[in-house]
Amino acid sequence: MTATGDGFDQSSFPLVTHGHHYEDFSDGQVLVHHWGRTITESDNVAFSTATCNWNPMHLNAEFAEAHGHPDVVVNPMLVLCTAVGLSVEDLSEAGGPFLGVDHANFHRSVHPGDTITATSTVLSRRESVSRPGTGIVTWHTEVHNQRGQLVLDYRRTNLVARRAR
Repeated sequence: MTATGDGFDQSSFPLVTHGHHYEDFSDGQVLVHHWGRTITESDNVAFSTATCNWNPMHLNAEFAEAHGHPDVVVNPMLVLCTAVGLSVEDLSEAGGPFLGVDHANFHRSVHPGDTITATSTVLSRRESVSRPGTGIVTWHTEVHNQRGQLVLDYRRTNLVARRAR
């Protein structure tokens, strides 16, 4: 029996550190985020209704088709949130506050069933003056669909932990 009394020995599953530290990034470095994500109709409906975005383009196939789309258009904010999520493991999983997204450009619509992938390039990095032990890193992320078409690009900035010295 273990100290928790449940028969589960937590020491046999050590914690594994994920993510990169400030020192792991260099200007111009390209990170290909290995996970892609197929966005489903239910993802779009759940996200749009949870955020109270009642735009018929995202929820009404007949409306979207009447405006030249083959199906509903996936809520662009869902595409952005999914893309940020695809990059977390490589960019910010080691910790540090998210400082924002700038220059988000939506280039083409995403429809249910489309799979998006993302690649990020380090634009800049600098040590934080006000927060010792951290640095500030900005990346440019490009998001493509399964046909290799650019659907979104943006800049993202995070405070990133430095390695302990």
